Amino acid sequence: MLFCLFVAGSSGWASEREKTILVFGDSLSAAYGLRAGEGWVTLLEKRLAGKGYRVVNASVSGETTSGGRARLPRALEQHRPDVVVLELGGNDGLRGLPVATAEANLADMIRQVRATRARLLLLGIRIPPNYGAAYTRQLDEMYARLAQRNDVPFVPFFLDGVALDDRLMQADGVHPNAAGQPRLLDNVWKGLAPLLQR
Repeated sequence: MLFCLFVAGSSGWASEREKTILVFGDSLSAAYGLRAGEGWVTLLEKRLAGKGYRVVNASVSGETTSGGRARLPRALEQHRPDVVVLELGGNDGLRGLPVATAEANLADMIRQVRATRARLLLLGIRIPPNYGAAYTRQLDEMYARLAQRNDVPFVPFFLDGVALDDRLMQADGVHPNAAGQPRLLDNVWKGLAPLLQR
């Protein structure tokens, strides 16, 4: 269960109606192993309080890109987001699933989001070299390729500054702890803030 994409504005930020940000990811965004209110998505909701945004967390622990691809149409129809943050692919990598399959699934999810005219942010992940350096590199490069081909903003490494710091990680070495969540939000915010100001 690892790293993933995003989407989301009147007096500077808010517009006439409340807008919806849909966070669509895996355990990293579902606040696995944390108490209620500690995850970065909840911290995002607090940061945007009073600015005209509603944050919906549709993340599921253990989710792969295949599961996300099947689940996304209903989430888009139900929540009608203005912005989508897509954070998937880490579990594909941890299970050694084909990178080409993950890339095709993410490309289709990008297409689905684009069809709704929502703005999108893609969150990239990196995994330990369990399946060899070549596989790890291919998964890492996949996000940059998807961002370039589809002209979408992305965060190259969602867990930047967190993944290699034991003080910010849970005992499993995979999921950030409560202390690491503000850094995750800061990483996401760099890509998300420009989308909110459009």
